[in-house]
This record gives sequence, C-alpha cells and structure tokens, in this order.
Amino acid sequence: MTATTDELMAAALAWLEADPDPQTRQELQDLVAAAGGDGQDAADARAELADRFSGPLAFGTAGLRAALGAGPFRMNRVVVRRTAAGLARFLLDTADGAYTPRAVVGFDARRNSDVFAAESAAIFTAAGIETFLMPSALPTPVLAYAVRALGCEAGVMVTASHNPANDNGYKVYLGGRAVDEGGRGAQIVAPYDAEIAARIDYGPALESVRLAEDGWTVLPAAIADDYTAAVTALADARLFPQRGLKIVLTPMHGVGGATMRAVFEQAGFTEVTMVAAQADPDPAFPTVAFPNPEEAGAIDLALETAADVDADLVIANDPDADRAALAAKDPETGAWRMLRGDEVGALLGAHMAARSAGQDQLPPDNGASGQSRVFANSIVSSRLLGKIAADAGVEHVETLTGFKWISRVPGLVYGYEEALGYCVAPHLVRDKDGMSAALLLAELAADVHASGRTVFDMLDELALRYGLHATDQLSVRVEDLALIPAMMDRLREQPPSSFAGSPVTASTDLSLGSEALPPTDGMLFLSRDQTRVIIRPSGTEPKLKCYLEVIRPVGSAAQLPAVRAEAADALQAIKAEIRAALGLAE
Repeated sequence: MTATTDELMAAALAWLEADPDPQTRQELQDLVAAAGGDGQDAADARAELADRFSGPLAFGTAGLRAALGAGPFRMNRVVVRRTAAGLARFLLDTADGAYTPRAVVGFDARRNSDVFAAESAAIFTAAGIETFLMPSALPTPVLAYAVRALGCEAGVMVTASHNPANDNGYKVYLGGRAVDEGGRGAQIVAPYDAEIAARIDYGPALESVRLAEDGWTVLPAAIADDYTAAVTALADARLFPQRGLKIVLTPMHGVGGATMRAVFEQAGFTEVTMVAAQADPDPAFPTVAFPNPEEAGAIDLALETAADVDADLVIANDPDADRAALAAKDPETGAWRMLRGDEVGALLGAHMAARSAGQDQLPPDNGASGQSRVFANSIVSSRLLGKIAADAGVEHVETLTGFKWISRVPGLVYGYEEALGYCVAPHLVRDKDGMSAALLLAELAADVHASGRTVFDMLDELALRYGLHATDQLSVRVEDLALIPAMMDRLREQPPSSFAGSPVTASTDLSLGSEALPPTDGMLFLSRDQTRVIIRPSGTEPKLKCYLEVIRPVGSAAQLPAVRAEAADALQAIKAEIRAALGLAE
C-alpha cells in the first residue's frame, strides 16, 4: 500500500473507534476490508474511502447536507454530535451568562432524522440549554414557526428537504437574543455560520461531547395545531362561500400531508383528494427518482389523480413542505400543466397586492409604525414582481438566492424565489413555507374560478399589463465538483457576446459584490432587449444553475400566443448558447 492509502486506512480505523452507530460502523468495516484487497472492487472501495475522508463536511449557510454514511464527509451520528456541540458552544458564548439560551429541534421522516434530532436535544440539554423537541416528524415550517412562537435562540431542523433519499441535513435557525431583530427566526447567514463552524471540534474523540439522559421537553402535539390555526387565519373569510374547488394534494412521501390537509379543511377547502401512493411518509420515496416537484415526472401521479377526479387544482409540497407547486388545466390545450415558480410567484404577488387594496392586510413583519411594506425576490427570479409591487405602491427589493436573505428584508410582507419557495406570512414563519403559500394559492384559484376565469387568464392579464416575462432554467449536474469553478472561470474569461441575437450590454461578476448585494459566486449578463442570464453554482447540489428571462411587449390578447411562441424559441436558443459558452457538448 502507498503512504496515502496507509493514512486513509488509519483515519478509517480511528473513525471506527469513535462511531457510536453500529450500522455505520459495520458499513465502514466492510469498506475497509474491501479496500485491502486487489482488483477493481478494491480500487473502488479505496476511492469511496478517499471521498468519505476527503475532509470534514463544511458547515455553512445551508447548515449541513450530504449523503448518509460513515466518515467526516457524510451525514452520521458523529458529525451531528460534533455539530450540535459546536452550536451549543456558540449559543452559550453568545449568552455570556446573561440568560439561559433556548433551542427547539425538529425532524422529518428521512432515515436517521429522529436519531439526529434526539441526540441534538440531549447534547443541548447537557450543555445547559433549555431544549424543546418536536413531538413527531413534522414539516420544516412548523419548526420555523416554533422558533418564533417559543422565543428560542436557535432552531434545528433535521431534513434534506427535496434531496435524494440517501441524503440528510441539519438546518439551523437563529432567534431570540442570539441574533439581530431582522434575522430572528431566519436561517443562519454570515457571520453566524462561520462563528458556529469555528466552534465545531473535528477531532476524532467524542468523549467531551456529553449527552443528557433526560431533561428536555417534548412539545405537545398542539404545536402543529397552533401552526395550523395561525396559517388558517391568513385566509380571507369573505371567500369561504367560493371554496368549492376540487384539490388534489401530494406531500410526495413527506411529512406535510396531515398538516396541509388540516389547513385546507379548516379554511373551508373540503374537497381535497390525496395522492394515495404518496400520502404517507416514506424515506425511500418509492414513486419518484428525486422527491422535488420541479423534477420531470415528479407530479405525474398527482396529475393522473386530478384527471380521475376531475379536479380544479393540484398542489404538491416537497417532502418537508417548505415548497409548493401548482398545476392546473390549461383551457386552451385542455392539458394539465405545472406552473413555473416565477409564474406562481407573480400570481401570489398580485393576490397579496389585491388583498391589501383598501385595507391594511399587509403590515410590515415587525409591525413598526410608518415602515414601508416590501415585496422581495431573489435576483435569479423574474423581474415581474417588481412591476406588480410598483403598481400596488409597495416597495420591492432583490436579494441573493435563498430565503436566508429574502426573510431578512426589513418590512417584508411577501417574498419568493423561483425554486418554488414562497413566504406569505413572515410574521409567522420567516422562511419559505409551502403550506401557507398553498392555502393562498387555493384562495386565489377559488377567487378567479368564482368569476369564471382561471389562473391562466390571470397570467394573461399580467402579461398584457406588464409585458410577457418568460423564464426558464438550465441545470448542469456534474460528478466532478472541480468542473464547476472551471466553468465559472471560463465564463469570466470568455463571456458570451449575445443572446438570441441581442448583444450583451452588461456583464456583472457577482463575486465582487455591490452596494445592494453581498458577494456571491455568479455571473449576470444583460442584453440590449432586456434578456437576462444569471449563472451560479448551486448551494445544495453538485450543479451549475443557469437562470434565463426574456421580456416581450404584448399589444393585445390576440398577440399572446405568437409572443409566447417567440419567447419560447428565444429561451431554447439561449440555452444552446450557454452550453456552448460553458464548453459543453450538445
């Protein structure tokens, strides 16, 4: 064996001594045994070990997220214990003896989520933190709600959201006295991520991490009922007589089904059909390759159910229910279609603006007298919301990608990002919430349905008023993460000169930052006809993500089909041009 292999084996053996989980210990023992042999199987095992021990799993603004398995570059009990201990040290250092920090821990139904959550609660309690543990596997928005409702300094949600079945994650919120007022109850951002990471001890020994045998509080099931009641109260009671919509709902094998159904029923939407094969939590996600409503085929079962029951609307939540997708039957084609995230974001923006007309239904989140009300979306989302906000007399702000930024906008009353994330009640949940968003989408659909229109009619009206804003996305998934910075370097050195025949007039390196935005890895291109392309690495997956938007004027309703077709052609051409700029084969 080479010295490098010897070091790798030594690291694996040291890990085995520390690992408290018999399953991951056995997994690693088998891998070590295989790596000691000859042939291709042994080479594959050594490569797998090299990946698992390539370094500690970095703690950042997304917390942690990775595949389950043994080793420091995977999600497991060793990594979670060290992370929980580091977070506990941060909370105690921040309190500096002035108060006793409080933390609440939630979990979904993924493999080991309950174990990771219980051990985190035991570690927080042993450290002297007053700790609450969710009573069962519940959606992420319920945990985010609890952080604010209980006045906690921290919240932890064990979830990998819409990632593949073998992944898990550790999502951290700060609240109470541990963070400035604008970020209370929101996901962590810099510098808090670095301050927590600096307190995580990556040494092999775990003896210093104590776990209490008891002492934390298991919250009553009423915490989910409280969330449900708070969300239901968002609904406009004047529309109750119009709620005869037939809704098909899928929680996509996740934990949102029971809570989402309860919200609908309490708000007057009683004709709700669950997709039977996806109704119950199942960490294997057996009917979908990727449990993400954005992925091709993910909502096929929901659309089949909708056809069977002659539904009016399909709502799909991702497995932890912090995202929502909407599908409806296009009256022009008669076919069911899932709306893009930007389309839903515009519809909700228009609905929120209409709800506030003539009444103060959109107070600023902190309730400050005289503070402006603000709509916000990420820079990779459509520019249409800004025009809707201007018409409604509401301020508009663009932020970096992610709700950790959107949720911190002062005066926020509505925020969204194109990846199916919507915040319609920041005073309840300062994060994306697929259940409160789904309720207001159903309310909107019921409202337009009662007037003999559809959500597609509403999209047409927005296009006529503000111009057609057509968006699309190109994702480049890689096996070798080194390819992503190489492609970004290529873009900076050889930027595209035009998109769909329109010359590029501005190229902005987002990594340099600006007065409006902190630095982030990405490039923004704007062409003469206002076509915009943003290219950035994904924060949670091995992808390079490209966001496209073209804007076309529309003179009349009769022109809409031709304008949409021309915009679709332009988007396809731009995708091909981006692939060429990245050096990718067609």
